[in-house]
Amino acid sequence: MRAKKPPDPRAQARKAALNALKRAQRTADKAGIQLSEWEGEFLGSVAQRIETYGRAFGDPEKGGAGQAMSVNQTIKLKEIAAKAKGERKPMSRGKGFGRRGRVKVEAVEGDE
Repeated sequence: MRAKKPPDPRAQARKAALNALKRAQRTADKAGIQLSEWEGEFLGSVAQRIETYGRAFGDPEKGGAGQAMSVNQTIKLKEIAAKAKGERKPMSRGKGFGRRGRVKVEAVEGDE
């Protein structure tokens, strides 16, 4: 018998990413949840780049060597999948540079 070759990790990552993209789209379609135009375009463009190039990002600092999607793309995909499942929670973006709270300064009676 011939020994099997070990599976290619890049091919596995590519296949897993494509399956995750298709699964998110299918889940949204089955649940009747309308994805925004941007989300639909994101799923389509990432899938197209993975099929064409084997990965969806060009900068090696944005993701692992054997990964098909960058870290931020993976986070967005998880958010879209959660929305499709109906587990959507509001995104926490922070409050920017606003004040944390006002400190009340009390006037001392002798300073007047």
